[in-house]
Amino acid sequence: MLPRILASLATLALLVACAPAHASPLVDVSVIDRDTGESLARYPHRGDLWVAGTPGHRYSVRLANTTGERVLVVLSVDGINAVTGQTADPSQAGYVLEPWQTTEISGWRKSMREVAQFVFTDLGDSYAARTGRPRHVGVIGVAAFREARTYRYPNYTPPPIARGTMEKRMEAEAAAPAASARSIVADDSARQQSIGTGHGGREWAPTSRTGFDRATRQPEQVSELRYDEHRRLVAMGILPRRHHGPIRRDDTPRAFPGGFVADPPRYR
Repeated sequence: MLPRILASLATLALLVACAPAHASPLVDVSVIDRDTGESLARYPHRGDLWVAGTPGHRYSVRLANTTGERVLVVLSVDGINAVTGQTADPSQAGYVLEPWQTTEISGWRKSMREVAQFVFTDLGDSYAARTGRPRHVGVIGVAAFREARTYRYPNYTPPPIARGTMEKRMEAEAAAPAASARSIVADDSARQQSIGTGHGGREWAPTSRTGFDRATRQPEQVSELRYDEHRRLVAMGILPRRHHGPIRRDDTPRAFPGGFVADPPRYR
């Protein structure tokens, strides 16, 4: 019996040694509703992860570095790089997270000092549609890279920006007039999506620049979160139809339990 147990332990050790060194993601991605303070629940459906956004609500993308080294995160919202405004590509500029750092990106980067808030809005009013690029509305994604060599940097808060390997000017399509977006939204692929991410009010969000040499040409992690409003997720079968009105336990005290004033019990 003992030799058999030892053989099993040796097999287990071999499996652990052969397991991929980087099985877990470099960066955990979640969406925070800034008007409620809640982290939006993620619902798996046919290989995708979905969150339910509320039209008119501001949101942020929370990025959590799960490693003990710096990572570069290229953030895409509706297929657009949230830093540069270009149609997103992993080779572009992104945010650099320090070891174990968690941060929230709350808008489109307008300068080194300001962002335009992310806000759930009608598809036609989304930034992607207004700039002539509605095809990928409804997807938040990240491409994450490890650093080629280790440096000792001060702990930046918020995360600094590292330039991409193929920096270029804003694409001409990003300058498309807003009027053309209304006709583009009529496209079949866009019509299925209910909401997108708008170009909201400006807010103070200072950042800085830093150097970053990518360890690989291709990202080690590419993750996507799809979103739409609650009713669309229900229609697609991702969420069940919710009960209208608050659900209360039978023993929960209520100010208006219903009915009229009953007679008190008779004295005995």
